[in-house]
Amino acid sequence: MTIEDLLRIMAMLRDAEHGCPWDREQTFQTIVPHTLEEVYEVADTIERGDYAHLANELGDLLFQIVFYAQLGKEAGHFDFDDVVNEIAHKLLTRHPHVFPAATMESFGTRENITPDQVEGNWEAIKQAEREGKRQQPASLLDDIPAAFPALTRARKIQKRAATAGFDWPDAAGVLDKVREEVGELNEAMAEHGREHVEEEMGDLFFSLVNLSRHLRIDPESSLRRANAKFEARFRQLEQQVAAEGKTLGQLSLEEMEACWQAIKAAE
Repeated sequence: MTIEDLLRIMAMLRDAEHGCPWDREQTFQTIVPHTLEEVYEVADTIERGDYAHLANELGDLLFQIVFYAQLGKEAGHFDFDDVVNEIAHKLLTRHPHVFPAATMESFGTRENITPDQVEGNWEAIKQAEREGKRQQPASLLDDIPAAFPALTRARKIQKRAATAGFDWPDAAGVLDKVREEVGELNEAMAEHGREHVEEEMGDLFFSLVNLSRHLRIDPESSLRRANAKFEARFRQLEQQVAAEGKTLGQLSLEEMEACWQAIKAAE
């Protein structure tokens, strides 16, 4: 099977006479939740190291792109070739250190450049593209989707601001900021003002995302791993308590903590 076969299958699924009723009634808007679900399933497969099933999950994600391309073709907006051309052009123009003339033919004259410089150039090129599309002055924060998960959007905002030099020089300064935000959260909690506590909690989250960026750690992936670690330990705690003929509700907090520490030590 080839990508052309997949495109034909998609067109058949949307066929007005012989196609699938479910596929025919879908729109750009109704497909979005499925796309997000497939993205997270790909991420989960990678995090679990289940590479035997990664091709399957990536296929599901590719199908989402093909679906959007078919919808775009039917509406006269764009087709799959347009999608390919857009990303190919973007990769050529945003990697001048690899494609000096922004063409595949110019490949081969490699420029010595660090990953940090690549990322900085990428953001600078993207900002120039944004400014070229607007009549009024553009903001560095333009086109960061509001629908992004909050952790992802915070990281994007911080990266954009950093391209203008609005950033801490190192992780140590950010860690000090985290400590400052913890102190302010403590003060807000002492005041018992819910709105103030929520505001300070948000500031703390934002600073933690900033710290993760300086440490080159993706906050979403880091939190997902922390979730998985806690879940595994908690399930083990439940099993251990059940093996003793008890339930968690029958244990004191001190007893549960002792079991928890024993599970961590066994790891």
